[in-house]
Amino acid sequence: MVDASAPAPAFRRPDSMPTDLLSVTSPASPAVALPAWAVGPQHADILAELNAEQRAAAAHGLADADARALLVIAGAGTGKTSALAHRVVNLILHGADPQRILLLTFSRRAAQEMAWRAGQVLSRALGLQGGEPPALPWAGTFHGIGARLLRDYAPRIGLAENFSIHDRGDAEDLMGMVRHARGLSATAARFPLKGTCLGIYSRVVNSGAPLAEVLARAYPWCAQWEEELNGLFTGYVQAKQDQQALDYDDLLLYWAEMLGDPGLAAELGGRFDHVLVDEYQDTNALQAGILLAMKPDGKGLTVVGDDAQAIYSFRAATVRNILDFPQRFATPARVITLSRNYRSSQPILEASNAVIAQAAERFKKDLWTDRHSSLKPQLVAVSDEAGQARWVADRVLERREEGLRLMAQAVLFRTSSHSAALELELARRNIPFVKFGGLKFLEAGHIKDALAVLRWAQNPRSRVAGFRVAQLLPGVGPATAARLMDTLADAADPVSAIAGFVPAQGDIEAWRGFAQLYAALASGKAGWPAELELVTRWIAPHLERLYEDARVRQGDLQQLSRLAGAYGSRERFLTELTLDPPDATSAHAGPPMRDEDYLILSTIHSAKGQEWKAVYVLNAVDGCIPCDISTGASEEIEEERRLLYVAMTRARDFLHVMVPQRFYVTQQTGMGDRHVYGGRTRFIPDSLLDKFDLLPRPEPLEPIRPKGEKPAPAMDVAARIRARWR
Repeated sequence: MVDASAPAPAFRRPDSMPTDLLSVTSPASPAVALPAWAVGPQHADILAELNAEQRAAAAHGLADADARALLVIAGAGTGKTSALAHRVVNLILHGADPQRILLLTFSRRAAQEMAWRAGQVLSRALGLQGGEPPALPWAGTFHGIGARLLRDYAPRIGLAENFSIHDRGDAEDLMGMVRHARGLSATAARFPLKGTCLGIYSRVVNSGAPLAEVLARAYPWCAQWEEELNGLFTGYVQAKQDQQALDYDDLLLYWAEMLGDPGLAAELGGRFDHVLVDEYQDTNALQAGILLAMKPDGKGLTVVGDDAQAIYSFRAATVRNILDFPQRFATPARVITLSRNYRSSQPILEASNAVIAQAAERFKKDLWTDRHSSLKPQLVAVSDEAGQARWVADRVLERREEGLRLMAQAVLFRTSSHSAALELELARRNIPFVKFGGLKFLEAGHIKDALAVLRWAQNPRSRVAGFRVAQLLPGVGPATAARLMDTLADAADPVSAIAGFVPAQGDIEAWRGFAQLYAALASGKAGWPAELELVTRWIAPHLERLYEDARVRQGDLQQLSRLAGAYGSRERFLTELTLDPPDATSAHAGPPMRDEDYLILSTIHSAKGQEWKAVYVLNAVDGCIPCDISTGASEEIEEERRLLYVAMTRARDFLHVMVPQRFYVTQQTGMGDRHVYGGRTRFIPDSLLDKFDLLPRPEPLEPIRPKGEKPAPAMDVAARIRARWR
């Protein structure tokens, strides 16, 4: 790979490593002439493989000279990735420079997949045989592209070129330092913790709403601290700037502020002829503002999304971005709706359509398919959560015996706690499962230690990284680490300052060893990825001292070293790993592949974009869906409706929606069998029941007997009680 200021590497399949580029010309340079094969009528008709709606989206603005903005409303399972990939290829085949196409997604994997799909389509269109398909150098996440652009423009916007990027953990730590320095950790009343403070700050930045409004709507218990929080955030911003560090939100905020200058906005907008955005319904106000600033007239702007799948308001995403998009321009955007579904059976789609049709505001669409079936979704009434767990476990095993693997089945729920009873039942029956979530790779302490060493070498002013690394050494505590960072803040030569620093209580030899390591990293003579090898060798003895499972953690560091080989520089490695970290780590509860097969358990939010042959939706009752903490405003209720819609449209062949009748609340009382009754979710009213097969409670309260037959009493308790008084 190359440096961050150079074009991004080509993208292949998500599970393979990137290689060459379509062109070695820098995106900042003038447009390059394309090879003759890329222009002209001789290529294959790639649009013939699309349906009519997809073809219209792929061909917009080309044959009909309609250059206005395009909004593609892509219903669940309607092939939006294919439509978007074909649009990219169609643009290239009609003369667009791939270096001037910007493709924005919300995950690096999605960007890789999209670019790989586009490369495959382009290869077919050109009749290329073998080898790697051409690639898109500017395909990535909002945050990843923002980081690249900020590196390019850093000197022009007053930003240090070697700025470091804080991940969520580092940002929380810095917020905690500022919080403590301002005396907010010693208040008489409870002040929000550092994680909550960072959440409030992030919501303000991404939503563009005033602090008071964010507190009132999302953090009402913190409203009394508005003045103190405002001061805290002022100090937090200053601390980041003093340390030449950006957090995730800054990657968007600095990009947006840069576009506030008319000259830079015109330059940045002119850098890309076409901007295409996937999952537009998940954008926040800041991201939408960036797009509108880059393409104020909408020319060359394509956004794809589904208002019915807008479920991330807790990340400051707003459904208003997609609902209001057509009217954001002087010439309203063209709207094309993809409604043919390639995933679910028609009965599942009919039930899903009926649920979302009740939405107060939406782009009208009715999903349809040619996958006909006589099986309606099932609405299953069960006695309680224990009965729900037994029913789901029974059906999962039945499907397995019918030939449907466990991995082709998924249990979805609104919040993580809803699966507790099911997890116990699955464990009791020895049914293996994987629950989405768990500790992320970069959240493991030993990985953060190693990366902190690299970040500190990359940016000596990073107080968070230096504070963490210094305390890895024996005898160095918070006070000594703070004294070291104060020394470095005023030092002209950080390497000399570290070499000359003498920890009062620390191991002098250990400190000298670290000073030598730091000098080697600062010089850059070892090269990349050899620098990471130096770090892992230095940190190995400290793992033995700091962690009980040092041997396992050493394996993680070896995995980190293997990852490093795919990146061309230390800066690139730190940036990419921070923005899009891998998931695997030895700190997981258990390896998911420990069995031949396993059932999927997932929150609905985590399931978005996935599909399974059989789906079981837990707790479809008011208080769970919609969640009882999301019933304060109409927009919250509407998002809960969309959550149920997303869950239902994950199913291909079998859909089971569970309705427990009772919920025990012994956790609140600590004793007894206190319970409440649950009512079927308001999103499936009586008028929609004909879309489902209704299953009665599978475990009757009494045994089923022939009509008229009375059970024989096991004993006459009444007679025994009367006898006591005789």
